[in-house]
Amino acid sequence: MFLALKEIQYSKLRYALVVGLLFFVSLLVFFLTGLAYGLAQSNRSAIDEWQADEIILSDGVSNQLRMSQFPLDDWDEISADEKAPIGVQDALFENPNDGEDEAIQGQLFGIELDSFLKPEIVDGEDIDGENEVIVDTTLLEKNNLSIGDKLKFNDSDDELTIVGVTEGHQLSVQPGIYLSLDDYANLEMTPGSEDTPIISAGIIRGEASVDEDEFDQSAIDDFIQDLPGYAAQNLTFLLMIGFLVIISAIILGIFIYILTLQKVSTFGVMKAQGIGDRYIITSVVAQTFILSIIGIAGGLIVTGLVSFGLPADVPYENNWPFYAGISALMVVVSVLGGLFSARTITKIDPLEAIG
Repeated sequence: MFLALKEIQYSKLRYALVVGLLFFVSLLVFFLTGLAYGLAQSNRSAIDEWQADEIILSDGVSNQLRMSQFPLDDWDEISADEKAPIGVQDALFENPNDGEDEAIQGQLFGIELDSFLKPEIVDGEDIDGENEVIVDTTLLEKNNLSIGDKLKFNDSDDELTIVGVTEGHQLSVQPGIYLSLDDYANLEMTPGSEDTPIISAGIIRGEASVDEDEFDQSAIDDFIQDLPGYAAQNLTFLLMIGFLVIISAIILGIFIYILTLQKVSTFGVMKAQGIGDRYIITSVVAQTFILSIIGIAGGLIVTGLVSFGLPADVPYENNWPFYAGISALMVVVSVLGGLFSARTITKIDPLEAIG
């Protein structure tokens, strides 16, 4: 370790280039990880907040929530430990802000207000009147809205009034909008009516007994994996991050190898003085470890700072346990890359190197 630190202090510029390389690679890896995690959460966070075990859909829809519809009366016949019906519908609203022509998008969730699906309110008030809604905070942030504003549908005269705000309730990268199941059934754009409500699914905590000829029963984890584009998106980011980690290790290994070749004569003198291969290799590995720690730590710090300046439209979310795991992996892989120079060190002949 002493030799490694002394050499870094002596050749500051040379090793600063190595640290800079690791810094930018780690920054890219961490940013992609935050983006992947943010996208994943914006696809599924509402489902996670329900804390459910199973979902019941109409028969033959292959876990596609928006294709599922069945009468609420049929749902009443299902027995379960704890259950709650839900109606789900994509919605477009007119943008009330001057100069903004882009429609406001959201995901309507019609729920029974006394069920476990009701979201926790972080700001505003509870639903207490007709066509009042609780919305995810991203709806306000992206569209410059506030509590008390009205959401008017693009294709009907119905209006919803924002009375409360919740957090972490998004589905398919759209903010959730919660309203009572009765109000949901009365909207012009939703199927059914107040007399014959039509729901999209039933959410189960515990276990349920259903007629397999009429309903599809699926575990929540399986349902999430079947969300449109969810699995493919996660696999894509996983491959990108994995390749970046491997590439950074290869590049660092090449850098250390070149630096080792430049120091062949120095290592030859050290060997002639009786210093063993093990001590020299340990110093090289320690040097690689120190450089990777500095570069990766810098990338981690800057990633945290950059995340505060991102606009609300970017589905980015820091996950520090993930970052810690990736950092440890990058350090280990970088050290393995540094070991690539070990064989070169063992083959150095002191007489040839000095001569």
